[in-house]
Amino acid sequence: MIYRTLRRLLPRVVLSLLLSAATGCSVVHEAATWNTPGSGSSGSGSGVGAGYGASGGASPSPSPLPPVYNVKPLINPAHKYLGLEIPDAPGTIAPAQQFASWTGKKPNLLGAYVGWNTGLDTQAVKNAWSYGALYFQVWEPYGVTMQSIEAGKSDDYVNHFAAAVRTLNLPVALSFGHEMNGDWYPWGTKDTSAADFVAAWRHIHDLFGKAGATNVIWIWDPNDVYPVPNVKLAPLYPGDKYVDWVGVTGYWTVDGPHTYSSLFLPTLLDIRQFTEKPFIIAETSVQAGANQVASVDALFNAVKTHDDILGFVWYDYNRQGDWRLENRPGVQAQFKADAASSKFGFDVSTAR
Repeated sequence: MIYRTLRRLLPRVVLSLLLSAATGCSVVHEAATWNTPGSGSSGSGSGVGAGYGASGGASPSPSPLPPVYNVKPLINPAHKYLGLEIPDAPGTIAPAQQFASWTGKKPNLLGAYVGWNTGLDTQAVKNAWSYGALYFQVWEPYGVTMQSIEAGKSDDYVNHFAAAVRTLNLPVALSFGHEMNGDWYPWGTKDTSAADFVAAWRHIHDLFGKAGATNVIWIWDPNDVYPVPNVKLAPLYPGDKYVDWVGVTGYWTVDGPHTYSSLFLPTLLDIRQFTEKPFIIAETSVQAGANQVASVDALFNAVKTHDDILGFVWYDYNRQGDWRLENRPGVQAQFKADAASSKFGFDVSTAR
């Protein structure tokens, strides 16, 4: 994110001031993780398992279930994902529809940040699906350690969540503990070892498997390596058995990386040393400035010209910096022109 880029660009004194102002959080992290631990996602939190806490909650009533939804066509689709994170979606679909009116293309991957001990927002999943989009949950394990997850202390919560996913039987994309290669999250390198992160990931994945919830696309999402070049990614990787997509977070900046070769390529080359899993830009936007229009074009070109990049998720928020495109006519026009490519966008509900 932008803070991780700034920390390499600003003097140490200025950085300390930024850290004080941000109270230890990155600029975009402050914007993206507005849910407090245990709070709901951007939707209403309604549905099976919603609002479930680790110490209680009723199990879904057992009943015959249809065959589990096959997510394989969505893991390697014929067209590119045009994803979106925007306030209130997909709890309500109106913001996604508004975005589509600005860009001329419907987003088909709708993201929401969700705290630990929060239940599955079934209405948000249904809203996204009815719109022709895949629900993408960025699962943030605040208030819990990786060691406790590995030890089974969150099993009740995870089992209920997995059961809700299986019962709903619609595809869900899950990114657990994103940007784990940075030191700005509790599950990051400052407080969590690579071994504990991997063990927690595998344990959660195994619980979903036992629940029959194979209708999940698992996204392992490190930050781009630019601000943390000395952190090795391989030890943090759970393994191909536990991951469907590699998703990388990276922001196009004015004074830092603003080309594909400087922003994403180093991370991709590192990742390709240990896995060939499909790659998706799981969170991105462009910083306002002289190169903002060129950066949008570079983003689309990178995704369009690389077969192993599945698409990207655009962060459209005005939080600790204005990342929206709708108030930047040049950015919006370039986005619309590039999104018009037939390679971008498809109705996920028809992918078979």
